[in-house]
Amino acid sequence: MASKSIVLPPLVPYPKLSWRSNMLPEEWEACLDAWISLTEAHLSIPSPDFVRISAKDESLPNFLASYFAETALSHDENSLANPSKTKQLRKQAYLLFYRLVSVDKSPESLLHWEVLADVCKVYGKEKGSKVTTLVWSKHSSIIEGSLGSVKSLLTEELDAGIKGNLKGSEIQLRRLNQLLHASPEAASFFMAGDDFVDGLVSCYKLMNPPLRKVIISTIYLCIIGLTEGPKPRFSSLVDQLYSLSAVAEAHKKGPTNVNDSLVAELVTVTPVLKQLQQRIDASGSGSSRAKSVIATLQGFRKPGGSCRSLRLVKKKPNKGKGLADTDDHENSSVHVHQMSLISQVQDLFPDLGSGFIVKLLEEYNDNTEEVISHLLDGSLPPSLNSADRHEEFELPNEPSASHADLVPHSTPPQLPTRRNIFDDDELDQLTVDASRLHFGRRNPDQTADDVLQDRSTAPNKAAILSALAAFDSDDDERDDTYDVADVGGTVDFANPEESNPENNSQQSAHDETLFRAYKSSPSIFARDATTRRSKERAAIRLDTGMTDEALEGWAVMLSRDPRQMRRLETRFATFKGEQTSLESTSWKAVEGEEDGNGNGNRGRGGRIRGQGRGGRGGGGRGGRGNGNVTGTSGDKETDVARQRKEANKGSRANHNRREGRARKMARGGFPG
Repeated sequence: MASKSIVLPPLVPYPKLSWRSNMLPEEWEACLDAWISLTEAHLSIPSPDFVRISAKDESLPNFLASYFAETALSHDENSLANPSKTKQLRKQAYLLFYRLVSVDKSPESLLHWEVLADVCKVYGKEKGSKVTTLVWSKHSSIIEGSLGSVKSLLTEELDAGIKGNLKGSEIQLRRLNQLLHASPEAASFFMAGDDFVDGLVSCYKLMNPPLRKVIISTIYLCIIGLTEGPKPRFSSLVDQLYSLSAVAEAHKKGPTNVNDSLVAELVTVTPVLKQLQQRIDASGSGSSRAKSVIATLQGFRKPGGSCRSLRLVKKKPNKGKGLADTDDHENSSVHVHQMSLISQVQDLFPDLGSGFIVKLLEEYNDNTEEVISHLLDGSLPPSLNSADRHEEFELPNEPSASHADLVPHSTPPQLPTRRNIFDDDELDQLTVDASRLHFGRRNPDQTADDVLQDRSTAPNKAAILSALAAFDSDDDERDDTYDVADVGGTVDFANPEESNPENNSQQSAHDETLFRAYKSSPSIFARDATTRRSKERAAIRLDTGMTDEALEGWAVMLSRDPRQMRRLETRFATFKGEQTSLESTSWKAVEGEEDGNGNGNRGRGGRIRGQGRGGRGGGGRGGRGNGNVTGTSGDKETDVARQRKEANKGSRANHNRREGRARKMARGGFPG
């Protein structure tokens, strides 16, 4: 009956870092004492009462979830409080969480994947694996529902690529990796099916280095998780390795860089293949399929990858009998290259402190693959296995006093001094009158209105009027638009469309030869081997001195340029220079032909009087009536024709005949 009267006050949630930083040390220590007392009280309750009281207390899940989340984010070992109390609260929070999830009706808020991931990050793989295995055995449906929602959400975001929330996906994957590292069941859940892995492969193609790093860690932890646990899933592992091999082959055949793929990066920067080979051999279930696919994936390793020797170097124990090391401070500091090695290990084991990782690197000669291998296998030496895994490396603040600079040195050269235009002025020589110096404004009480009303410095009106009178508004300025000196360079007055006169004659000769060959037989310029070996092609090459490619290119350009075709036809298609004789172009009447326009054939060229120079375009000048100057005297038409002849002589005389003869000679005709 006494147990029914147990009433414990509720626990307040663990505050955020911004709140903790504003609390006094005494206030923070009082909070720690209250949390420690209440957690001890809940842990001391017997099991029947614990299910009735503690499991139904809503303040416990809120406190534990906030404590794990804040501790995982800040790795907080609060300096304001006693470290022993902080460690005690850390231990009791884990025990209380383990006891709450072990009951049949655990608070559902503690079974979300976010809380389990934070627990795995805060307490490491060993304790995290213990509690996650318990959760999967007693509350598998709840944890599968929580992981299923985040799996589908991440798959959609990863498939969306650049259109998705890449930063949010990176944060969720980084938090999820803590759970995958400690829970083989979670790794197997995410490797079931191809959607999640395909999303990782698709999103890795984006050039986002932080996200790529997290994706490599995720796929590595998922693959390694299939080989862990009481029942390793080697069959599913081999299927996933074959899928990755197919992805790598498809990427290799694509247009992108062969080495810029998820598989190539995975097998190069992580010891995944070595770990798989060792665990398959240790299990005794090695098959030819597993060996062949591992050998295939080994071929995708990038050249120049991490190829450090795995040879163990036995270190001599330090007995403390040697001489004092004067460079102890220099040897204890972390070198720059070790910082990158620490970050590589912390990507896979974020719960490890930098000081502990430095010890691991010193033990295994800065070989990250060997460090990761021993951490995964749990085969660390006893000295490191019992060390504090959350130890942070602290750089000493005191300067090294190991070397006494008592050796005399030569005087170093003086540093150059800067000089400017104000050197040696009155202010530099401190000869300026102190009354001229002031701080800020010379007259602090003066306003803008005072400045505008002060006309002492205003320009004189008479000076302005005299300047305006001297200005001639009608005087036009000289137009220097086309001055070469003002243009800023030489002006080229040449017409860019005109051909170069130096190459004009040679090009014209080639154009004529090529054009006549093209018009006679365009097939001579065909682009096949038979045409190139033909006699006609050889003759053209000999005449022009051009190669086959140049000849074929000339023909192609001519066929594409109708204007050039017309120009060449105008130049070369009318007169070929092959006419050896000139025929008479004068018209002569055939004997026996009816004289419809008179019988006379007098006149140059045999034109009949009255017929005129018609014939082109129908008709012509003259031809009006049948009058002829050689007709019968007294005839009316003859008299009219003679009068016209006499009238025209006065105006044109023989000018028309001379012009006609000149035009005839210009056409190439000769008198005959």
